[in-house]
Amino acid sequence: QVQLVESGGGLVQPGGSLRLSCAASPFSIYAMAWYRQAPGKQRELVAALSRGDSTKYIDSVKDRFTISRDHAKNIVYLQMNGLKPEDTAVYYCNAGTYYNGNYSPDDYWGQGTQVTVSS
Repeated sequence: QVQLVESGGGLVQPGGSLRLSCAASPFSIYAMAWYRQAPGKQRELVAALSRGDSTKYIDSVKDRFTISRDHAKNIVYLQMNGLKPEDTAVYYCNAGTYYNGNYSPDDYWGQGTQVTVSS
């Protein structure tokens, strides 16, 4: 049974930063990813991290967001800098598989954490 618990969301002004955390159990056997879902839109992959720490990002967050993991703490992070109003969404952590540069989500999701970017 995979358990994922997100934290770190909140309200931030445009240009600000947030760091999301996902406590995952079990941890090292999965690739991990962050998704987001804005109101009225489909859930989309934001960033993925392979078991070997290869990364993948959607174009709109490249150079602003960084996905990483702390193996000692069993936590996956999403550092978000230069936040824009269009980044407003509920962010979800996911455990899955990462192969040949492609991430495939398994049916393991956290409860989500709200990120709101507004002045």
